[in-house]
Amino acid sequence: MSKRDYYEILGVDRSVNDKDLKKAYRRVAMKYHPDRNPGDTDAEAHFKEANEAYEVLSDSDKRAAYDRFGHEGVNAQGAGGFGGGGFGDAFSDIFGDIFGGSGGRHRGPKPGSDLQYNLELELEKAVKGCEQKIEIPTVVSCDPCNGTGAKPGSKVNTCSTCHGSGQVRMQQGFFAVQQTCPHCQGKGKTIESPCNSCHGKGVVRDRKTLNVKIPSGVDTGDRIRLSGEGEASLDGGPNGDLYVEIHVKPHDLFERDGKHLYCDVPISFVDAALGGELEVPTLDGKIVLKIPAETQTGKMFRLRGKGIKPVRGGTVGDLLCRVVVETPVNLTSKQKELLEQLQETFETDGNSHKHSPKRKSWFDGVKSFFDGMTL
Repeated sequence: MSKRDYYEILGVDRSVNDKDLKKAYRRVAMKYHPDRNPGDTDAEAHFKEANEAYEVLSDSDKRAAYDRFGHEGVNAQGAGGFGGGGFGDAFSDIFGDIFGGSGGRHRGPKPGSDLQYNLELELEKAVKGCEQKIEIPTVVSCDPCNGTGAKPGSKVNTCSTCHGSGQVRMQQGFFAVQQTCPHCQGKGKTIESPCNSCHGKGVVRDRKTLNVKIPSGVDTGDRIRLSGEGEASLDGGPNGDLYVEIHVKPHDLFERDGKHLYCDVPISFVDAALGGELEVPTLDGKIVLKIPAETQTGKMFRLRGKGIKPVRGGTVGDLLCRVVVETPVNLTSKQKELLEQLQETFETDGNSHKHSPKRKSWFDGVKSFFDGMTL
């Protein structure tokens, strides 16, 4: 089955900027997040699809490769991206083999592979920052042989075929072809007695626990790089890096949009009509919100500075509280009678429209609409 277009997955066009791309990803990720869709395999598939699309399009190099070559362009980069065997290395290998030069290929030991860990955080931890303990599967240097691949006490010899270069050069008429040494497979060395633990590879699979410091203000899609915490190199090079990608869980009360928070605040129709004071939650504790008389449902109140301080600096965002006027339920006979009496006063004072101005304007609009249809 062919993969869907990454731009289509996130619902953006190909000219989208980084800010709008992140907003689109956050919207899709929130919609299909497993916490909001427990047991829904389709939602889980959409969530993974969105993660993959954002990982590629948020990286300028990967996005350029995708725009030019499609999914095949991204696949050609491999797990390490352009720095670990992408288009540049692929093309330089071809030209290096034909013309006998290095073609810009990295001649020293290759670094280990980079790793990615998806870390889910509660909103409070993402906003305030924290330290999280994670456990990751990885490849580490073999202790018994100290990463050499040779049994302790045995020798590691320089390859007699390539003399330690890992490459052999063959002359064919006017052409010189340089290839990986078939004797040592490009390592430049041979092992007499392989290590019993790693069987000559120099690395073993393991799990390790790390403490990751999460800075305050991180958001879904942000990545934290832990240098040297990726996989060990297979031929003595430096370790790869570990990228911890943040995914903020949906919150019961707040919805985040960048540095701002949104919250629905239910109020009774009495408080909406007469006004009053309500305690509303913020990430720093409770705060009193004054509700003026005659407040309508949907009214937005802005609490400045009660949002989030962005991880990359800048001013603190706001908390925007949207009032939702609740219709009373489970009324007693007495309460129903009082409401009916209230309604009668609206209808008998001769100015019922002044109590519900939107209702009157709506009905006037409906009448005008039907009058226009009869013409």
